[in-house]
Amino acid sequence: MHGQVTRRTFLRWAGRSVATVAAGPTVLERLALAADFSRPNIVLIMADDMGFSDAGCFGGEIHTPNLDRLAANGLRFTQFYNCARCCPTRASLMTGQYAHKVGLALNGRDLTRNGITIAEGLRRAGYTTAMAGKWHLSRTAPLDDGKLHQKWLDHQYDPGKPFAPLQTYPVNRGFDKHYGVIWGVIDHFDPFSLVDGIEPVEAVGEDYYFADAVTEKAVGYVRDFERSDRPFFLYVAHCAPHWPLHARGEDIAKYKDAYKGGWEKLRRDRYRRMLEMGLFSEANTPLPPIQDRGRKWDGLSEAERAFQAAKMAVHAAMVDRIDQGIGKIVETLKQTGQFDNTVIFFLSDNGASPEVPQGPGYDRSSQTRDGREIQYRGIFDPGSQTTYTGIGPAWASASNTPFRYWKKESFEGGCHTPLVVHWPKGLGVEAGTVAEQAGHVIDILPTCLELAGASYPRQYQGHELTPLDGKSLAPVLSGKRRKGHASLYFEHEGGRAVRMGDWKLVALKGRPWRLYDLMEDRTEMNDLAAMHPDRVRAMSREWDRWAKEVGLSGP
Repeated sequence: MHGQVTRRTFLRWAGRSVATVAAGPTVLERLALAADFSRPNIVLIMADDMGFSDAGCFGGEIHTPNLDRLAANGLRFTQFYNCARCCPTRASLMTGQYAHKVGLALNGRDLTRNGITIAEGLRRAGYTTAMAGKWHLSRTAPLDDGKLHQKWLDHQYDPGKPFAPLQTYPVNRGFDKHYGVIWGVIDHFDPFSLVDGIEPVEAVGEDYYFADAVTEKAVGYVRDFERSDRPFFLYVAHCAPHWPLHARGEDIAKYKDAYKGGWEKLRRDRYRRMLEMGLFSEANTPLPPIQDRGRKWDGLSEAERAFQAAKMAVHAAMVDRIDQGIGKIVETLKQTGQFDNTVIFFLSDNGASPEVPQGPGYDRSSQTRDGREIQYRGIFDPGSQTTYTGIGPAWASASNTPFRYWKKESFEGGCHTPLVVHWPKGLGVEAGTVAEQAGHVIDILPTCLELAGASYPRQYQGHELTPLDGKSLAPVLSGKRRKGHASLYFEHEGGRAVRMGDWKLVALKGRPWRLYDLMEDRTEMNDLAAMHPDRVRAMSREWDRWAKEVGLSGP
């Protein structure tokens, strides 16, 4: 049965004989010798710019029955952190290190070789590996000629060069197979930088939609895995619901009336459901108001309200389509007999985004492949290929209920993720458990290695590796309390934070530190910096020490 590892098969993977093991087995090999040794398959699913409360199992009204079932039969985390932006989160997720250590302090850089990816770590332990979706861990440099670069983005010019350095592509960072995009922003109906392995490919057919293509590839990989006796690692990295707001008409139609009550009502409704679910307590998680420069829903014109409600409907449709894909992956795992011993992680790379793109450039199309102009400004019907927009700060604030702020910021709304873990054969917690223990995406790699019985090497392919920052979540998955991080650190484009125990020191770019007691104030409402100057000094010194250690300059 797939996932069951025999002693002889495992030793063949490890490249060692029985006699060698008898002379001194490694930790991994000692695990392999256990009579009932069975390593789990691992499926890691990531949404892009999905808000903390978008899914039904986190209080949302969006139809996510498949994710909700995983949560109802698994584990939800309410204090799990990402790095507040696409590239840094993906770098930390893949390597178990802070993004600044592995080349991704800023977006659009190469993932360096002083860390292994999850795929590299698991492949050396005998796993088959595959990825479908967005990579965004390669240097994405524009062409020198701006006009030609725009034509490249619009599929109207081929510069005869790869989308990024080939050695940085997923298939050269531990994945046996990869179908997806190398850059970060795409036309969801005709994505730029689409590859299969290292070969550029085009979207096929008028009915193409990237989230569906990612699901189709993931399902195909799962069926391929069935033919092997090796466990597998599958990384499913969606671009949805990242702007531009593009969705299928039938999905948008489900939500055509859902958001006519406005963002304030949406935030209140989601908050009420969260309290009913027991995700938070009103006593220590008060609900901050919507953040959008004081704009009120009732103050908008009728046309503007209709436009804004339509935008949020498309966002919901994109999340809905991700969930449909999760359902297909789960069903395929069941059909192939691999579901019970597959660990599924689901999370988002940052909080919902306040961004509303204003025009083409760098990674944004100006025309479709066939020359139709793309509309960025004004009031229009969002969702189609010829429109580019985002949900904006007010809807992002509602999507990140109950937290403040959004993507990019180190406040809770920017760096929180709705993590779900499901594993029928291995979870040691009651179905539907809500975990309040704090964790971070740097913890995913060490968790995967521990579940696979694999070690973290000092060197890999001739490169010295820097130490892991993450700590395994395996104790939490087995229902125990783990010794958590003494400190967690955050920095992106000048926004910064450090969490030590239940105290969090955080600042916007160029602004002074604010201090919050998260035990009493999960939503960062009551700044205690003036009351605790000694704590502010001590925590800021600790953040400065970390910043220097990872190569950030200046306090």
